[in-house]
Amino acid sequence: MLRRDFIGISTLGVIGILSSFSMLQSKFSKDDLMGKNNPLLFGDEHKLRKEAHEAFLKMKTEALKSGFRIKVVSSYRSYAHQNKIWERKYKKFTKKGLSPINAIQKIIEYSTIPGTSRHHWGTDLDIVDGNARQPKRLLLAENFESDGPFCKFKEWMDQYANTFGFHLVYTDKKNRKGFKYEPWHYSYAPLSVPMLKEYQKLDITTELKKTELFGSSFFTESFIKQYITENILDINPKLT
Repeated sequence: MLRRDFIGISTLGVIGILSSFSMLQSKFSKDDLMGKNNPLLFGDEHKLRKEAHEAFLKMKTEALKSGFRIKVVSSYRSYAHQNKIWERKYKKFTKKGLSPINAIQKIIEYSTIPGTSRHHWGTDLDIVDGNARQPKRLLLAENFESDGPFCKFKEWMDQYANTFGFHLVYTDKKNRKGFKYEPWHYSYAPLSVPMLKEYQKLDITTELKKTELFGSSFFTESFIKQYITENILDINPKLT
């Protein structure tokens, strides 16, 4: 082989490797991470990315053997879907007399700003036990505690969910800030951990400041910084 041919082939090989590495690095686009794409999702009662979907089905099968029928209350949510939730709550709280900034603070006790939700990723689920008594409001912490209808289910999840890759996101750990305790919200770590790392590379401050959401004029740099630190990043360490 001529030296120039070898150099040419070697160069192509390096370019190929760099190209592959670049593709790996950009596996999740900004639109993927902010809920503005149409990812390939799987499931009937739920919508998850393929790997998370398969792990969830295995967990669901095992739970059923113990008498628990996992019922999905929420899974993938697009940016538009999250925005509808945001607008509904903003209108509700401001109509009750809260100032815009206080309405926003009330919303982010449990709900995310559109574009910042983990539910955009197709890795996260809100779940309850479908075999238990169904209270009017399913997603209340009290339903998972003491003699609540989902307390036994929560005990099962505490023991087995991690073996299927699912971890509680917003724990009841003392001094944790951000969103309040959500004993119903689980995330598939093998996918959501790398997605969070990619999400942290985005300029979220710029993205949120240029949005046109109800109350977004109150998204100051200090508010956004605190929101990122507390609501996005102060989560179960197993998911960071």
